[in-house]
Amino acid sequence: MQILVFGKDGQLGKAFQQQFEQTPLEKFGVQVQLIGRSDCDLANPQEMIALLGRVKPNVIINAAAYTAVDQAESEPELAHAINARAPQLMAQYAVENGATLLHYSTDYVFDGGKAGVYIESDLRNPLSQYGKSKAAGEHAIEEVFKKASKGQYAILRTSWVYGDGGNFIRTILRLAKEREALNIIQDQLGVPTSAQWLAAISLDFIFNDEWQIQKITSGIYHAVPPGQTNWYELAIVAINSAIEVGASLKLDPSNIKPIQAIEYPLPAPRPMNSRMSAQKLKKAIEARADVSKLQRWDTSWTEQVRTYVQALVKEQVI
Repeated sequence: MQILVFGKDGQLGKAFQQQFEQTPLEKFGVQVQLIGRSDCDLANPQEMIALLGRVKPNVIINAAAYTAVDQAESEPELAHAINARAPQLMAQYAVENGATLLHYSTDYVFDGGKAGVYIESDLRNPLSQYGKSKAAGEHAIEEVFKKASKGQYAILRTSWVYGDGGNFIRTILRLAKEREALNIIQDQLGVPTSAQWLAAISLDFIFNDEWQIQKITSGIYHAVPPGQTNWYELAIVAINSAIEVGASLKLDPSNIKPIQAIEYPLPAPRPMNSRMSAQKLKKAIEARADVSKLQRWDTSWTEQVRTYVQALVKEQVI
């Protein structure tokens, strides 16, 4: 079996690579190819089509995306090419060859105006060019599979991802070593998601213990850990977690000031509410997973962030 992973240099792509390195894939007859930007330009359809034809994957994991949210306001065509047209081509390959497509999307497909948590069937209404490009990617995949007799897909929507790479948590920890005070937005709600956790539950979803592809119900699934928070609270948890293991910081948590999003304007609008329910995905995995896999869902975002931050401190990454 061939697994093709796009986005090897991103946080999620690196997390998948670590997951694969921990598994004796040869024992199960599994081969993995991880593709980065230098290997294939996702904005170039001819390159993509040639790569898919050469590798002939049974499973496509699309962890790649144009993620420069503010820059997308001035580069909407490039964002659309990578976030919408490229996934459409992957879907077409999956339909024609009976393959499985695992594609990642974002809370930015919503406008953030809902009072409660978002579920998969809530209407897309993106505010930014980035959000519009990701919503277009979701729609393109759905349309390709609408009348398909072969192949299957899952679109996993997630939010506030952090892992091996640049992210909010690392930025806060860096600033905490340089500054004695910070202002952090408090009125945007969401769920921080560990890239390692996301990669692990993704593999739980589409493979069994023998690394055979599972039959899944094609569609959209939300993939976030338990709980909810805001950027201010996330910063407090991150700083306290670092202090617990002896990190030397200039910033005391008491000097983090909560502010409103309107006080920190950015080129691209963000959804004020990014909370999503992941019950649909959890139930799908519960239906056929063993106890060890289900335990992943018992770890709250706070526990995952604490583990992540303390590992960075101990490894002297920050």
